Amino acid sequence: MTTAFRAVLAFGLLAGFYVLVALILAAAIFFDVLLIVDFHPNTVKFAIVLTLAAGALVRALLMVTRRRGGEQPGVPVGREHEPVLWQTVEDLARRVRTAPPDEIRLVAEVNAAVSEETRWLGMKATRRRMFIGLPLLQTLTVDELRAVLGHELGHYSGAHTRLGAPVYRGRMSLIATVQGLGNHPFFQRVFTWYLKLYLRISQAVSRRQELEADVFAVSIGGRQAMAGALRKIHSTVLGWELYVNGYLSLTGKGGARPASVFGGFHALMSDPERQAEIARLSEQPEERSPYDSHPSLAERLAAIEHLQEPQQVPDPRSALTLLRDANVAVQAVEQSMWTPEALAGLRPVPWEELVAGAMYEGRNADALRDLAMAGQETMGAAQPYLDAAFEAIARGRQAELEGRLLEHGWKPSETLLSGVLGQALEAVLIELGQARWTLSWSGPARLLYDDGEEVSLSEYAAQVAANPAAVAGLRQWLGDHGMRHDYVPVPSFSGVIAAVQAPI
Repeated sequence: MTTAFRAVLAFGLLAGFYVLVALILAAAIFFDVLLIVDFHPNTVKFAIVLTLAAGALVRALLMVTRRRGGEQPGVPVGREHEPVLWQTVEDLARRVRTAPPDEIRLVAEVNAAVSEETRWLGMKATRRRMFIGLPLLQTLTVDELRAVLGHELGHYSGAHTRLGAPVYRGRMSLIATVQGLGNHPFFQRVFTWYLKLYLRISQAVSRRQELEADVFAVSIGGRQAMAGALRKIHSTVLGWELYVNGYLSLTGKGGARPASVFGGFHALMSDPERQAEIARLSEQPEERSPYDSHPSLAERLAAIEHLQEPQQVPDPRSALTLLRDANVAVQAVEQSMWTPEALAGLRPVPWEELVAGAMYEGRNADALRDLAMAGQETMGAAQPYLDAAFEAIARGRQAELEGRLLEHGWKPSETLLSGVLGQALEAVLIELGQARWTLSWSGPARLLYDDGEEVSLSEYAAQVAANPAAVAGLRQWLGDHGMRHDYVPVPSFSGVIAAVQAPI
């Protein structure tokens, strides 16, 4: 089946979707009118079912219709801001015989993409945009980026973007329809089947178009540059996922955000242990689906090997050299990542401080506060003294203490008390400036004493939780570290900040 035929079929299915909706609406109207003209009890059920389904369809389509494109992501850069980047893109556009984009935007994604606003179902183009991910500029060479941009411009040259907006809106309409028919299982199954058929055909077209765009990429950058770019992008995507899940996800905890997003990402990608981890992940086989929009990396690399190698002058410089001032661009894109509320309400701090505060907030703060409150409630103390929890253990009232922790929202577990106790003891050491959570780009943050030894209290906490006689030794140990018997946890990050500022 040719790409052109698949595209026509996908567009026909899109039109068929609206025909199917119209048929259901017409059937609902027919049965409603029939009830009015010639009422019959057997007709009532059909009329109610069809009317409710038609109403759900109309609501779903109206929701999609009313959605606006919204603000475009990233930061627009004009010719006056980035003349070299613009000249590069325009030169590449001439080589693939297409018009350049009307707008270039730098975005915080491991991706490059193009879009095209159109009218009359793709017959007339009104505005073209190119999106270039800043992580790609950090990772790729000039040769590799030129190949990637040639690939994207190839989508314009091949008219791949003309039907992109109508097809996307059709996909969103189908998805919204399936979701909106949750109370109508029969009609939901019909539209789910239709959605899957539509996606299988339209995504097959998309995969073929990606291979066609790779031909343009190789004609500009060569096989080696494009293959290298694809491999680097694959690895960079894996690194970005590690970075987002393990580091950027700490944003907001402790009221802080990273002062340098892309600086942190560069540090992670430069770490030898992370490089080895990403290399191992890159070697794992890709999971494939008929609904994928892109061919697999292996398929694209194999196809590239059969293309003709062009004559060219290599340029192994970093792609960042295409920017007038990389630092200015980085800061602008980082600002675009945050909402106005985040910019106003979250303090920009170094990664060391962010990790220390976020780890304390996420792991230790609740444990310290809730254990002290559980001790107060169990022993009837005047204040939430942490020592009251120790006293409850010393008197063999662990079950009562655990019951109070459950009331404070902790999940039941065989190690509930020992786990909370261990995390609370870590918090005490942090508040007293005896330990700190330490940033590591090689793996998870570690809690270290001032001398660099790792804090490991889980076994000790388990011993104390199980043995009331061990509480005396715990009190002595905490006293040696500077904790008073009347210590009351307070909602303060002073200990965290002090730990961060301590010399490493």
